[in-house]
Amino acid sequence: MTRDEIISRVSEKVRVLRAEVGYTQDKMADIIGISKKTLVQIEKGRAQAGWSTVVTICALFRETETIQFLFGNEPLEVLETIAHEGTDYRKEKTLGGKVWWREVARDGGFVMQQNILSQHYRILDQDDFRIFSSFEETETKERLEEIAAEALKG
Repeated sequence: MTRDEIISRVSEKVRVLRAEVGYTQDKMADIIGISKKTLVQIEKGRAQAGWSTVVTICALFRETETIQFLFGNEPLEVLETIAHEGTDYRKEKTLGGKVWWREVARDGGFVMQQNILSQHYRILDQDDFRIFSSFEETETKERLEEIAAEALKG
């Protein structure tokens, strides 16, 4: 998934999302920091939301059915993966991939998973901390092997 694909998917669902949360166009525009005119253009498909608007929408409405339908239960992880180009700048505790994830590989106590909605990959350690994520399967598998080898040495 690319930044443009995320922008497109979120832009297409803004009207549905607004209906889900029960906001008027004025209220929704105010909350996400755009003009009502811009919101109307996005809802009518005449314009797409900008990246910062998409990030705002996903952050503020991450627990809605609409956003979880698009990205699973961790939409911010999808955005971070795109924004940081696959390099995590911090370890983050996860729920271990009980929902929305399928296991791809295991090596040295680490697990590689793929999100069933966004299709991105991540590597978790033994305590379910995310230590890497990417949309590239080969890159993630290589990183899993490196991490496992480093753990054996250490």
